[in-house]
Amino acid sequence: MIALKGHYDGKVIVPEEPVNLPAGERLLITLKLMRKRKGSKKQPALQWMADNAVADDRLPSDLAHEHDHYLYGTPKKGKPKNI
Repeated sequence: MIALKGHYDGKVIVPEEPVNLPAGERLLITLKLMRKRKGSKKQPALQWMADNAVADDRLPSDLAHEHDHYLYGTPKKGKPKNI
């Protein structure tokens, strides 16, 4: 499998680097858009989670305290002392 970077000029896909293939070779081409969001910066994962938090009563509110239960099925520890 060969991966190439390129761009679409409105009519054809133009590779950004030389392609070493025989002329007339049949290809299966899969495209993945490499869009950059304007003004976007990488952000820490915790910031992303905070920005995209979902309020849903079906989700557990004690994930940090009961992570072993949700990950491995161990018995719940019970309510934390500081809550």
